[in-house]
Formats: sequence, structure tokens, C-alpha cells
Amino acid sequence: MAFKEHHRGRGLRRHLVGRLRGALYLTIFQYIFLKQAEAQIRYSIPEEMKKGSLVGNIAQDLGLDLKRLRSGRARIITGESIEYTELKTDKGTLVVNERIDREQLCGDMTPCSFTFEILLEKPMELHPVTIEVLDVNDNAPAFHNSHLDFEISESAVLGSRFVLDSADDADVGANGLQNYILTPTENFILKEHVNPDGSKYAEMVLQKPLDRETQPRLSLKLLAVDGGNPQRSGTVNIDISVLDANDNAPVFNQSLYKASVVENAPKGTSVVTVNASDIDSGSNGRITYSISKSKVGIADLFEIDDATGRIYVAKGIDFEKDKKIEFRVEAKDQGGLTDSSKVEIEVIDVNDNAPIINVMSYTSPVSEDSPAGTTFGIIHVKDLDSAENGQVRCTIAGNVPFKIKSDVRNYYALVTDAALDRENLSECNITVTASDAGSPPLSSKRTFYLKISDVNDNAPVFPLGSYTAFIAENNSPGVSVLSVSAKDPDENQNARVSYILEHCEIGGSSVSDYVSVNAENGAIHALRSFDYEQIKQLVFVVKAQDGGSPPLSSNVTVKILIQDQNDNPPQVLYPVQTGGSVVAEMVPPSADVGYLVTKVVAVDVDSGQNAWLSYKLHKATDRALFEVGLQNGEIRTVRQVSDKDAVKQRLTVIVEDNGQPSRSATVVVNVAVADSFPEVLSGLTDFAQDKEYNDNLTFYLVLALAVVSFLFITCLVVIISVKIYRWRQSRVLYHSNLPVIPYYPPRYSDTLGTGTLPHVYNYEVCRTTDSRKSDCKFGRAASQNVLIMDPSSTGTMQRIQSEKISASRQKRQPSSGPVPGPDRWLCGG
Repeated sequence: MAFKEHHRGRGLRRHLVGRLRGALYLTIFQYIFLKQAEAQIRYSIPEEMKKGSLVGNIAQDLGLDLKRLRSGRARIITGESIEYTELKTDKGTLVVNERIDREQLCGDMTPCSFTFEILLEKPMELHPVTIEVLDVNDNAPAFHNSHLDFEISESAVLGSRFVLDSADDADVGANGLQNYILTPTENFILKEHVNPDGSKYAEMVLQKPLDRETQPRLSLKLLAVDGGNPQRSGTVNIDISVLDANDNAPVFNQSLYKASVVENAPKGTSVVTVNASDIDSGSNGRITYSISKSKVGIADLFEIDDATGRIYVAKGIDFEKDKKIEFRVEAKDQGGLTDSSKVEIEVIDVNDNAPIINVMSYTSPVSEDSPAGTTFGIIHVKDLDSAENGQVRCTIAGNVPFKIKSDVRNYYALVTDAALDRENLSECNITVTASDAGSPPLSSKRTFYLKISDVNDNAPVFPLGSYTAFIAENNSPGVSVLSVSAKDPDENQNARVSYILEHCEIGGSSVSDYVSVNAENGAIHALRSFDYEQIKQLVFVVKAQDGGSPPLSSNVTVKILIQDQNDNPPQVLYPVQTGGSVVAEMVPPSADVGYLVTKVVAVDVDSGQNAWLSYKLHKATDRALFEVGLQNGEIRTVRQVSDKDAVKQRLTVIVEDNGQPSRSATVVVNVAVADSFPEVLSGLTDFAQDKEYNDNLTFYLVLALAVVSFLFITCLVVIISVKIYRWRQSRVLYHSNLPVIPYYPPRYSDTLGTGTLPHVYNYEVCRTTDSRKSDCKFGRAASQNVLIMDPSSTGTMQRIQSEKISASRQKRQPSSGPVPGPDRWLCGG
């Protein structure tokens, strides 16, 4: 039983021969074709060396120093799960790492060796190393069975052959099986044969006829010896039962049977049928077939029908393990006579192995400023199939800036194919697909996660080319005006944006005296209250700078426009108002209608509609005599000046702007109606006296204000009603083009001046916001005015006095009584 188990283990080891032989061919192929390998190193060591035993000084043999081994991250690449050797980079030596059993590693294949590569990086180098394992005579020859039984007819002819089980010796060469010894040798001699694969087997040849009656049983001993020192041997006992006459042995019709089978063929698949014949009749001519167990494990892949000789698949067949299978078939008749024939079965490869991807090295992340062609990974791809089924092609899926290239057989480098930009591609999964050339092709994939590290290669960018903001003047200091914002596509510290106010001068002062910028969020605040009349706009530059090293920045122009507010009243430039002197404009008594008396000139330092000025006549000695241009401030006569008009005329003009709310200024214009300078002087004296009189009169106006207020409200209602009535009548007359008929009230009008009230008296009550400066004037008798519309005119109304006027005009004193005024504006009576 132990002998049988030993042979099975030996058969399993021999299954590895084909695979190891392929690895040896691959190693030899790499040794010939590797471009980057600089030297081929070969060592020979005996098997069963202790762990840690020295194999060789690899650094010295390759001509490398220890520093290169460490900087290149030197390591052993085997592609197998067991690493028999270890590289000591600190000493540059190779030592035994695992127990090496030559029989387990190579079986009966010679010479026995294994190959690996020493990989160095920066730059990448591959140095193939071959370790030859020398055989040690540590295995004795062993038979599959410890006991053999034969039944031989006594009629067996001389020269009959009886095949004996072969002994297996795991050792090779001189340590392997050398010969067989049969004892005793009275009836049989031993004849040895060599199989095509080099294995030896023996046959017993009958040299002396058997006599069952004399010797029915024979006991022989077969001894198998090797050539080692010391010599080892194995023994099997042979028991022979002598049968009665069976004169003819079976004979195969072919000495060699050849067939082929596809690997992975299902169990029961028929491969070949052998045929043998026996000329004996009856039970002596009935043949049974069997497969010789000369090779453990190989013949177990097939079974044979003992009656028909059909050979069929019994187990799964793997081309990668056995490319060609050989065994012997025996035909035995009932008399115990046998014949044997050889069967050769060729295994046809099927593409049943996908490529295997192994990662040798991989680096992540990769900086975005890495140049094209930067290597960040090395992989090894192998396919166990052969021919086209084992030809591998590697590709990278997707449109990514990476590629895969190979300068060494079965080794591929992952490299960058273009300049990287983290802002467009910060991370990605790189899928490597390895496909063979079989039909159908098989493939395998491996995904690599790659992160792109950031480099400060982008400056902050403002979304706008410039910023414009508006702020009203007289603002509160510290108010927020606007915010600027810049984006940086980099990440982390490289994307942290700070805002800086660039130095410049505005009006001789630094811009930092006017505004400030928040370094974190870009908010711009006003540091002072702005005055539109002093500064109209602020133009400055804000810089956005990231936190990279070195930092990158960009600028943007910011314009702050100061908006005007109506905070300045109009200023009268002419006539100049002085406190001590009185200036009067002179109008000749013969001045026509539209005579330019003077022009009020005013300015407003505000802008826009806040500076649009309008002029209004607020008070006048004779409102019917003068008018003020609303837009230009020109004071002109609205009727013919006559000798009856007062010499001194006092006009109060209000200048208003168009702001909301509006602001105004008041100017007093003194007008003297005279032809000569002395008359003007006289008028100026009256103006001065009137001023003193007006100041004294304020006190009395306060007392009379209560009474007059009641009368004023009553009269105001009446005046408005009369004005509306007159306006409607004038519109009717105007559209009818008829002359105006003077109307004289019966109680108040008398053409000869003999009525109860011979003259119309005009009263003028002028109030200001300050009652102490209100004026109250009582007009003296004046002639009746008549409003006449000339049909041929364009609508200009003229006032014509009656022909009966006073011959002379009395000079008016402050205490002399009422002052004449126009009857058109009746403020009180």
C-alpha cells in the first residue's frame, strides 16, 4: 500500500514537469529577448539545502553596488506563489528561503532549474537569474505494488515474455534507477527495456519450460537498484502459479496506437480502441484488456473496456499539465498469456485560461505637473495557454490621458499619455483589459484608482471684467458698498483666495483712507462719508491672491459712483446781497413791455435734477409790472412803465431747485423807476427808510395777525371764486375775438371820481413764516384799470390805464399811508 501511494505522489510530481518545462522555455525565451536585462546569472545548488544557506553574491555578479539595490527597490519577481530564494539587499546576496525538493519541483526532468527576475526601478531593469537544482540521492527505487502474481501455463513456450511492473525513482541521472536484478534465475531470465521517455522496465523471459507437476508455484524476487552513493534499492516479490496448457498468447494487431483528444473533454469521451487476437479457442482464447500502471497518474486519466478494448476519458485532461500522454495496454487471455502495445495520445489545447494580471508596482497620487510618459505602475501578464491562445494584448478602456506600453515581454508599464490637469480630471479609475488571441478570446480586467494631486497652476478669476457700484453721498462710514468674488479652480490651500486693496492715490490721499476690502469675503466698505461735490467717483484695483506657493493673483477694477443728493440750496450770484448797502436796478419810465430790468443768476453745486433751478416772483411792490423768467431768471416788464408807477419797486424772487425735497434761496431786487441818477438816489433813500419801517412794523403785525388771519381765510375763498369766474369769462372772450367791455361796479366805480368810494383801494397782506417780518401795506387811491384784448394780437394781455390819471406822483414815506399796488392780486381788504 505504501508502495502504491509513493507511486501516486511520484505521478503527481511528474504532472508538474510539463508546466515547469514551459516555465523553463519562457525563462530561456526571456533570457534571449529581454532588452533591459543586462546579464544572465546562473547558480547551481544541491537540493534540500537549509533555509538561509548562501546561493551567491548577486550584487557582485551583476556588477551592482548596494546603494543601487536599495534606491532601485530591488526585489525578486517569480510569478509563482513559492519564493525559494530571498534577496538580501543590505548584503547583496541570495539565500535559500524555502526547502527545495528537486523531485517536487521538476519531477524526472533534467536539468532541474527555476528562473526568476530581479527588478530594479528608476530606471527599470530586469536581470534574469537561473538556479539549477542538483539532485541528491535521497529517494530509493520503489514499486507500485509490493507483490506480483502471475499465472503461467506450463505449456508456455520458451522465450515467452512477462512484463513486470516498473520501479519509480524520483532521483535522476546516476542517482536514478539503473537496473533490475531477478533472483533466482533458473526458469526465467531478466531482460531490460527503455521507454522513449527514458524510463526503464523489465520483462521475464522464459528460458526453461515449466512443469506444473514438478513445481506448481515459483517465488521470485525483483530488485531495482540506483547508481547513487550509497546505493539504494527497492524490492517486489513475484509469485508464479503454473497453469495447464495454454499454448498461444494474445497478439495486438498494432505495436503502437496513436490518437488525439481535446483538453477538458467530458468524462466518457471515446479516444481509441485497441485490438488483440488469440488463436486459442474457448476460455484460453478469451482476452481481457487492461492499462499498464507503469506511470502513476498518467494512465488514471483514461479507462479501458476490458472486453472491447475501447479507451475513454476517465478524468479531466489539462493541456497545460500534459501535452502528450503515453501508456501501455495489456491483452491477457484466460491462460495468463499476455501481450502489450503502446498508446500515444496527443492533447489538443483549448483556450480555457484567461490572462492573469499581477501588479508589480503602483504609485498614486500622481502630480498634475508630471510630464507625459511618467510611469506610475508596472504589471505582469501571463496566459497558461499556448500558441495563439496564449498571446496576450493589453489595452486601457475609455478616453483617459494614459496608455500602456511594453518594452519587456509580458511586462507592461502604465504611463501618462498627455499633460495632466487636475481641474479637469481630479481622479479616475483606469481599467486595464488583457485579452488573448484565442477563439473565442478570453480576457481579464484590473481596475486601478488614480488620484491627481494639485499644483498651484491657476490664478483666481473674477467673473466680471470690472465692478461698478453706486452709493449716495452723505453715507454712514462703514456701510457695505459691494462685494467682489473670485474663483480658483485649484483645491485646498491653492484655492484659498484673499482679497487685497491695491495701493493708489485719490485726490492726494491713499485709497485705503476711503474704502476697505475684507480679505476673506471681498466685501468693500466705505470708511468715510462721501461728498458728491468734492468727489464724483472712486476707481481702484482689488487683487485676488491664492494661498499657493508661489501665490498666483489677478486684478479687477472697481468703480464706485457717488450719487448726488439734494443737500445744497441754490446760491445767488447776482444781484449780490450785502448787509450794509442797497443796490437798485434803474428802469426808465418809458420802458416798453418786455424791458429787461436785470437777471437773477444762481447756481446749485448739486447735479442732475437737483441742480435744475426755477425762478419765481414771490413778492413785488407791483406784481402787474414785472415778471420773472421761470428758467432763466430774467426780470422783465409785463406792461408799459408810466410816470404813475412808483419810483421804488421791491421784488422778492425765490430760486428753487428740482430736488426731492426741494431747496430754495430768496433774493431781494430793488428797482428804481427813473430817468436820471438823482432820482435813483432819492429812491435808494426811500428803500433804506422802508427797510427801517418794515422792521418796526413787525411788532404790530404780530398783534394784528390773529384778526387778519380770519379775514384772510374768508377773502381767500372769495378771491378764488372770483378768479375762476374771471378766468372762464376771459377764455370765452378770448375764443370769441370780441373786445372787452369795461365793467364798473355801481357802488365802487365813478368815472368822475364823485362816488362814495371814488377810487379803488388795493390792500396787500404778505406773510412769511416769521410773523415778525410780515408786511402789511395799504394802497392809496388809484385809477381804474381796464383789461383789453386786442383781437389782432397773439394772446398777450396788456394793462392800459385810464386817461384820467393823477398829474403828479407823490413821494411815499413810511408813515404817509398806503402804498399803491396792482389790483390783480388782492391778498386782503
